[in-house]
Amino acid sequence: MSAEQQNALETEETRELIKDFHDSFGRIRTEVRKVIVGQDEVVDSLLLTLLVGGHCLITGMPGTAKTLLVRTLASALGLTFKRIQFTPDLMPTDVTGTDIIEEDITTGHRTWTFVPGPIFANVLLADEINRTPPKTQAALLEAMQEFSVTVRGHHHKIERPFFVLATQNPIELEGTYPLPEAQLDRFLFNVVLDYLSADHELEVVNRYTTQMDMPHVEACTTPEQILKFQHLVRQVPVAESVNRFAVDLVRATRPADPAAPDIVRRYIQYGASVRATMFITLAAKARALLSGRYHVTRDDIAALALPVLRHRVLANYFAESDGVTVDQVLTQLVDGLAGGARQAKAV
Repeated sequence: MSAEQQNALETEETRELIKDFHDSFGRIRTEVRKVIVGQDEVVDSLLLTLLVGGHCLITGMPGTAKTLLVRTLASALGLTFKRIQFTPDLMPTDVTGTDIIEEDITTGHRTWTFVPGPIFANVLLADEINRTPPKTQAALLEAMQEFSVTVRGHHHKIERPFFVLATQNPIELEGTYPLPEAQLDRFLFNVVLDYLSADHELEVVNRYTTQMDMPHVEACTTPEQILKFQHLVRQVPVAESVNRFAVDLVRATRPADPAAPDIVRRYIQYGASVRATMFITLAAKARALLSGRYHVTRDDIAALALPVLRHRVLANYFAESDGVTVDQVLTQLVDGLAGGARQAKAV
């Protein structure tokens, strides 16, 4: 840790912000658990997405409470929430908004007026994003990367914090439009929302078959606080050895790299870019802070490898033929690198 980083963390203002951070996110988790049962890991992934200022792709079967989860989290964060149901006939202007002509009835003078679309919110739920054509999917690209939209040549800024939570259904692929690689790469995480355990499923049934209304969720933060927390995350120091571990991990996903293991060379067609390295390091900083630590470890990097890399690594036809998934390749890759790092440290 450099002296500058150490001093940044030791100021009175920063100590107060760190205390506020932990108090706020403790309350957020409590509020979300009023409604959402047994998805703590997914909730933490969405909180990490928010703290990094990124976007998240949620993959899950129908009925796994994807929409409810996002809506509840937005309420607990005190952020504005809007939802777009993506369909084959959805137009780009249905997402971004459009200009309309308004006439002054007294003068007869006509002017163009911009009517904002649902993208102008803090939290945007893009529901079943793979059910709309690429032209409409592309309407999100500028907003996700530049925090602005362009309509008729005019730029309209989107107020921060802004993050897109997109859902997609892994079944019923007929009639869907797979997301292009450029858009996939803009998502910080690809989180898999799995089925609940038997005990959690029983709790859901008991809770929601005996009451009509959802529990009230209190707002625990404000947009201004969220922006301060995002700045705080970037102050968390990372040792050079941990940064090197993140770089080695991402580079090992590229089949042409000399450090790539045999399983990557055999089953992977394309690896992850440097954007993955930046995202995994930023997310590791947020994970450390959420865990009450002010330094990043290799375990933070390894724990985030799957959600950060699974949508950035493309398997080849050998993997499909042998029934090997990207997650299996990445798991073996992380285990190999982590084991090697532990051995090197012991020596």
